[in-house]
Amino acid sequence: MVPINLALFAVHLAGALLGAKRGVAAVAAYVMLGALGAPVFAGFAGGVQVIMGKTGGYLLGYLIAALLVGLLRARWGIGYWRLCFAMALGTAGCYFFGTVWFMAVTGTGIWTSLVSCVFPFLAGDALKIALAAYLARRLAAPLRTFGGEM
Repeated sequence: MVPINLALFAVHLAGALLGAKRGVAAVAAYVMLGALGAPVFAGFAGGVQVIMGKTGGYLLGYLIAALLVGLLRARWGIGYWRLCFAMALGTAGCYFFGTVWFMAVTGTGIWTSLVSCVFPFLAGDALKIALAAYLARRLAAPLRTFGGEM
């Protein structure tokens, strides 16, 4: 089973507040830190073995999510529902990449993978999206003051 954590929440905020390029760079730094052994992944895990394991595709999928959220936010603006939709698409990109990876590593079929890796997380991820979109809107103006992208 894929562990529950708040990483996707942070990924959404990175894409929305930093933009596509800097958001992906921030997420890449997080993934590389974990790959080097820092215990930054769920359950305080770290190391290349985590990325190469059955849930590693979701970690790499964070890059897709940050990219999609950043690109769509730049195109659609900072409206709450637009951010929610951009983050939902980012989550879908992460789910897709992670689920395909999970299937390849474990040899399980699509239905088993979805039941293990996607369906249990839909409600929680919807809440993360709602909160991340709200916070992104609230933090946009202060970040602009300090030279942020928004």
